[in-house]
Amino acid sequence: MSASKWTTDFLKQLDNLGINVAQINIPSITLWQIKNTEWQRFAELAVEQGLRWVSGWAEQSHEQFFVNACFEKQGLYVLLRTILTPEYDVDTQLDRDLELPSQATVYPAANRSERHTRDMFGINFAGHPDNRRWTRHKAWPEQSYPLRKDFDVQGMPQDITPPDKDYPFIKSDGAGVYEIPVGPVHAGIIEPGHFRFQAVGELILNLEERLGYVHKGIEKIAEGRMPQSLARLAGRVSGDTTVGHCWAACRAMEFAADIEIPPRAALIRGILAERERIANHLGDMGAICNDVAFVFAQMQFTRLRELWLRTNATVFGHRLLMDRIIPGGVLCDLSEPSCGLIKQEIIRLRIELAEILLAVDLNSSLEDRLYTAGYLSEEIAAAFGTLGYVGRASGQDFDVRRDAPYAPYDQVSFKVAVENQGDIASRFWVRYKEINAALKLIEGFVDQLVPGEIITAWQIPQAGREGLGIIEGWRGEITAFVRFDADNKIARFYPRDPSILNWPALEKLVLDNIVPDFPVCNKSVNGSYSGNDL
Repeated sequence: MSASKWTTDFLKQLDNLGINVAQINIPSITLWQIKNTEWQRFAELAVEQGLRWVSGWAEQSHEQFFVNACFEKQGLYVLLRTILTPEYDVDTQLDRDLELPSQATVYPAANRSERHTRDMFGINFAGHPDNRRWTRHKAWPEQSYPLRKDFDVQGMPQDITPPDKDYPFIKSDGAGVYEIPVGPVHAGIIEPGHFRFQAVGELILNLEERLGYVHKGIEKIAEGRMPQSLARLAGRVSGDTTVGHCWAACRAMEFAADIEIPPRAALIRGILAERERIANHLGDMGAICNDVAFVFAQMQFTRLRELWLRTNATVFGHRLLMDRIIPGGVLCDLSEPSCGLIKQEIIRLRIELAEILLAVDLNSSLEDRLYTAGYLSEEIAAAFGTLGYVGRASGQDFDVRRDAPYAPYDQVSFKVAVENQGDIASRFWVRYKEINAALKLIEGFVDQLVPGEIITAWQIPQAGREGLGIIEGWRGEITAFVRFDADNKIARFYPRDPSILNWPALEKLVLDNIVPDFPVCNKSVNGSYSGNDL
């Protein structure tokens, strides 16, 4: 069934059930608007028809609130929207009628997103399976909602923020059951996150995550920015995905401004994205080996990553490729000598990577630690909407570059690495296969480069224009929503990192593993704390 065919059939089903859908024509977005009473019913029909829940967010427009949920099937994205108009209750001094039926009862992937929206906007999701606060720790009072327009960007700073010591973690009782609190501060330099285990002996019975410790107010401080400033901010949502987030945000803004970037700029963006993918996969493969004490492999992968980052600095002017993408194109061009250097480095990396992988493949103790450990079934991976190497290691055959292609990927073909064993080893080998595919893509993009412009002149969008940018980052699908205000300023920005959907899967894949295997299970997912804690 073609993408357009399933939307037509789905709309007919909705109409037959009395669900009225208003189709609104917006460039780059298939937007369906429904009544708030049909919000959950839509989700029930969507899951029956195999639609994947992608992301959810809200925004305030004057006295109304727009609540959005994005769905995907066969590479076609549909943005669902409903509008809430609250009434102010004089007695309670609270807004009434800010409530929707929860989609999290149908799509587990929507769980934390709805909790975030409730904490930030005060919108309640009736029937939600988990009513505990999520993003809100103790930094602002109960009835204050930071993403409402009347909330000051400076917040309500206190000399000392009270400790979040009374968060109601799930308890387990029984003979021999004990609890292990880990974090939020960890050894080394990793970001903070709290993990609460219940175990018997060394066997993990339950894991609960508590994130949000590096909440930065990204969505709030985006308001009022100009396009170039928003691109810089997007590149700092998650430092290891600076290319991915910046590209998604720029695509959203470019759709809203109705401009196309030059072909040469698109090719350079592709090269930047694939170089980011390779650098991070090399680092992760080494870290997985290190967590099971195979230090030799970790040193070699780290060495290769370091050489790769040094070439980034030489060719593009920044090791992590930060701020190389700008609205309308790219900031940096590629010279002929630089193209030659990139190709030579690819040849060397292939040779050295093959030698290291031979040592990895022949290491029986490594095999004992990685195979069958951290198992994530295809069913759970699909229910939680897992993305990138986490999803693809558990049979989720989806890649934006192939299934919803954008320039320059719409001009090439490549094989998407998919495994179905669902264990740590699968997540390791998917990364390796993605490196090989990325190397081929870079070679192809370099060969396709012809002289031309690298930036298109910016056009100021009209107030109210919106755009949805979707790209395949190294962790998986990244989405960015942008709405413009007057005078070329940003009214709303919402970035959705793949980690927001991958983090909950970690709670499932560690079950029935032993506590000492948690670090390597965690590293095989490698969710971004910063990308989650907007």
